[in-house]
Amino acid sequence: MTKKLSPQQVIELIDSKADLIVPIANGEPIRLLDILEENAAQLDGVKIHQMLALRSRSYIQGEIEQLRHVSYFLSGATRKVYQQAKMELVPNNFHEVPRMLQKVTKMSMVLTVASPMDKHGYFTLGTQADYIAEFIGKVPFILEVNDHMPRTYGRNQIHISQIAGYVEHHAPLSEEKVPEVSDKDLLIASTIIQDIQDGDTLQIGIGAVPNAVISMLKDHRHLGIHTEMLPDGVAKLVAAGAVDGSRKYTNPGKIVATFAFGSKNLYDFIDDNPAVEFLPVSVVNDPREIAKEKNIVSINATTEVDLFGQCASETVGGKYYSSSGGQIDFARGVRFAENGKGYICMASTAKNDTISRINLQLTPGSVVTTGKNDVDNIVTEYGVARLHGVSISERVKRLAAIAHPKFREELLFDAKKHGILI
Repeated sequence: MTKKLSPQQVIELIDSKADLIVPIANGEPIRLLDILEENAAQLDGVKIHQMLALRSRSYIQGEIEQLRHVSYFLSGATRKVYQQAKMELVPNNFHEVPRMLQKVTKMSMVLTVASPMDKHGYFTLGTQADYIAEFIGKVPFILEVNDHMPRTYGRNQIHISQIAGYVEHHAPLSEEKVPEVSDKDLLIASTIIQDIQDGDTLQIGIGAVPNAVISMLKDHRHLGIHTEMLPDGVAKLVAAGAVDGSRKYTNPGKIVATFAFGSKNLYDFIDDNPAVEFLPVSVVNDPREIAKEKNIVSINATTEVDLFGQCASETVGGKYYSSSGGQIDFARGVRFAENGKGYICMASTAKNDTISRINLQLTPGSVVTTGKNDVDNIVTEYGVARLHGVSISERVKRLAAIAHPKFREELLFDAKKHGILI
């Protein structure tokens, strides 16, 4: 008996008031979501829960009353909709999303893209494990089989007996638009590189600075990778002999991630590559698991820092832009690791040096992502402010020292005026 589904059979599997779970990035099933939109008149009160939606859709825009989007991380497809108060955003730390979904939703069905079935009856979730892999065998899955999805290893295998059915839709995967690396990014990266030792294990976030860091690591040796998102440059580090994972404390020899998003070169690299393992985010981003890597180095970005060291990494100019993601997961994980180091990076200014990104207080409306007690190092093009275990007064001095020179005197004056600088 075939498990290949017609559009009508897909709709018949969706209960009234269902909570549907859709994964992040390229796990987003284009055809299955098309089917839901095209047949929405047959649905009733269905919610679709997802982080980082890739495509703008009618239901996301609030134009289909039977379907509602619930976001756990905003993207270009959802940002304006949220800012117009047309959809919900649920605060979270990435590693807690699977448990949160179990608590706050009915977990009716998981809809996801998968690589084709092998001779043993197994599909893989390809570029994904994220918050859905944990539910394999526990929640019904409908797969969208795509020949372009790489076949991967880890805890993201699903047998045909564990799915409610599948459809087919073969399309190239979306690719990340790599931001151009600026001179400031290179200066920030060069500061971080000085602290990275042979044998360290790296978590590298998304953006220009992480890309710049990767480009400077080719002469290092025995590096490991334990990261939420697997970025493009890791394949080049493996080819250069910089990454072999031989000194990792967990999953030695393996590149560990919870999802991958990059170019076709990255997708080709992970295809049928047993050195890369995709594990659930509840494992990869759990601070207790991260802390087992004694020499873990975490590199992430922010948009604004106040003189206490609080980082607003999910708002821009006081408006919501994304969400917390895994920044605090790794900020806490490296704190518990024996030799852990955490770096949060940003250019010192915005809008052609007219606005300082280091300020006495965060912009009104901004949300703290990494708090003053969890932050380790802040890096700008002017250097690094090492904040862990440092008094507020000393933090003021160190943060002012890495601000743009035109704002330093004003920052110190304001701090003195408000009684936080001795």
